[in-house]
Amino acid sequence: MTSSTNDDVPDENNDKLGVLHFSVAYSSKDSTLTLKILRANDLVAKDMSGTSDPYVKILLLPDKKQKLVTKIKRKNLNPRWNETFAFEGFPYTKLVNRTLYLQVLDYDRFSRDDPIGELCIPLADLDLSKVQTFSRSLQPCKSSVGKLGELQVSLNYEGSVGVISVGIVKARNLKAMDINGSSDPYVKVWLMHDGKKVEKKKTETKEKDLNPTFNETMMFTVPYERIRQTSLVVSVMDYDRMGRNEPIGQLILGNKSGPMEVKHWNEMFAKSRTNVVKWHILKDFS
Repeated sequence: MTSSTNDDVPDENNDKLGVLHFSVAYSSKDSTLTLKILRANDLVAKDMSGTSDPYVKILLLPDKKQKLVTKIKRKNLNPRWNETFAFEGFPYTKLVNRTLYLQVLDYDRFSRDDPIGELCIPLADLDLSKVQTFSRSLQPCKSSVGKLGELQVSLNYEGSVGVISVGIVKARNLKAMDINGSSDPYVKVWLMHDGKKVEKKKTETKEKDLNPTFNETMMFTVPYERIRQTSLVVSVMDYDRMGRNEPIGQLILGNKSGPMEVKHWNEMFAKSRTNVVKWHILKDFS
């Protein structure tokens, strides 16, 4: 197997997120695709400290179940990984229908990891007969904002009785998950303590509706002394009668979530016994 280099020249518009260096090789004898994540340069800073804690998430689309990740490189905008990953059991005829998806993320201990940029490489476009090394400018993540839809939620906490009321009001512009261009959405809410699942409740399913109105309220008992360790994982799901229900998007409400979610959570305490209603952008299950 010969080796070649495909060092793309990052253009001025796209290199602001950083450049990812990696190599791809394929063994037809072993039906194995080998990917090596080498390094990244000039990654955008996502933390308030002016740096990032990057890692790379790897998928071979359309399969989203086998997700691989590199190690996290702390406080490093020019990380070196030199990590090798193998996708086994892929004859060439099957492999050319796959797309290599690489996403660089900034790890965050207290909230959802923040996407830095992504690459989508159809393997049919590559010459898999030789080892190739690439340097590609990261592209903005298409799925990170607003592509999955939004959910309107109300929160109310009565500390005297230790009850959180979660109102699932309505959703808008949900992603179509079915072949018919629609979805059959319902909302599932997990009460979490210290990151562990405690209690689950869900709404009714709305058939063929990308802008459903639920107007359902769920009540969870949470003593005041445990509220700091509590969070709510709110998932919008697409009901499937014949197969597994598919996730559309989710949000996490608590004091260690994203800025908008934390603001909503804190406002719930500031306005006790009042329904605090806000829209939230759904995020990927990652």
